[in-house]
Amino acid sequence: MTLQTVAAFDRIGEENAFAVLARATELASQGRDIINLGIGQPDFPTPKHIVEAAIKALRDGHHGYTPSVGIKPLREAVAADLHKRFKIEVSPDRVMIVPGGKVTMFETILMFGEAGADILYPDPGFPIYRSMIEFTGAKPIPVPVREENGFAFSAEETLKLITPKTRLLILNSPANPTGGVTPKAEVDKLIAGLEKHPNVAIMSDEIYDQMVYDGEKHVCLLSYPSIRDRLILLNGWSKTYAMTGWRMGYSIWPDKLYEYARKLAVNSYSCVNAPSQYAAIAALTGPQDAVGKMVAEFDKRRKIVVEGLNKLPGVSCAIPKGAFYAFPNIKQTGWKAKALASALLEDAGVALIGGPDFGILGEGYIRVSYANSAANIQKALGRMGEFLASRKAA
Repeated sequence: MTLQTVAAFDRIGEENAFAVLARATELASQGRDIINLGIGQPDFPTPKHIVEAAIKALRDGHHGYTPSVGIKPLREAVAADLHKRFKIEVSPDRVMIVPGGKVTMFETILMFGEAGADILYPDPGFPIYRSMIEFTGAKPIPVPVREENGFAFSAEETLKLITPKTRLLILNSPANPTGGVTPKAEVDKLIAGLEKHPNVAIMSDEIYDQMVYDGEKHVCLLSYPSIRDRLILLNGWSKTYAMTGWRMGYSIWPDKLYEYARKLAVNSYSCVNAPSQYAAIAALTGPQDAVGKMVAEFDKRRKIVVEGLNKLPGVSCAIPKGAFYAFPNIKQTGWKAKALASALLEDAGVALIGGPDFGILGEGYIRVSYANSAANIQKALGRMGEFLASRKAA
């Protein structure tokens, strides 16, 4: 018997961070001492008051289906949080509660991707952007994110890539994998230019919006009225509240697209599980001191990582301004990025992600997650130094 699948599945990719995590876990199960600087997951527990809210919801009998767009109190809490942090007016009726950030990417790219369409996305960037674009049959157009620009996108370079075929522009700041934060002046230039391209939709991935350093301020694209009728905002709880396993995300949709997103929800996951939604309310409306402590700790680790990486032979590292990633340049080591990442895992016990897993322009770089303890980071840097000093490029 020969099974025939739809051709689109030959085009779909994946997120290699999970493959690296699986290999790191396998090596650890064999007794190896593995330090994981690969996965983008806070090493903190979910704050207790959030956990307790989920337990209470279960005890109170919240065991059934919820509306496909999410329960109203949570959508109201999202709207209130955006107003509190950015002074932005958002109707709860434009908020969608989704099972993790990727769902918003999936739905958005499905809406705009088809043969003959172009979709612009950051490179280096989160790998699911390109994977989903190719799955839909659209043409992926990489928007270069360059080290010499502080890993911020260039408004001028981005706007030059827009053509009559362009349906969607994907933006990400603070950025994965680079830690780049695009300054407001550059965002202003981009928005002014986009006003000349009214048929281009925008998806802004702002999942790391509360993780910024050195006095940087996050620029929420909902702050720009001229694009609100074609902007999809992606955000969620995974990074900010250490809730990766809870699978809690949200998106803000323009009026004319919201109903499409709702129908996709009904046709795929039905709704997000009820107790997690009550936990998410507690996260937004409860004390925020745990968030501040986590970000302060990430900032300390960020400094340790950058200082340590810049001492390694053949390695240089720009200072990341956001998220919890560094994206060091390893070109002078002589190693190809994926080969180096693999060798460091297998031979030095340090899990990292090779830059090409985030795009063509990722060659010559590796992603280092500092969502691990300072002690483990320092130990990993020591192992990396010993490895690079003793091993020639393969």
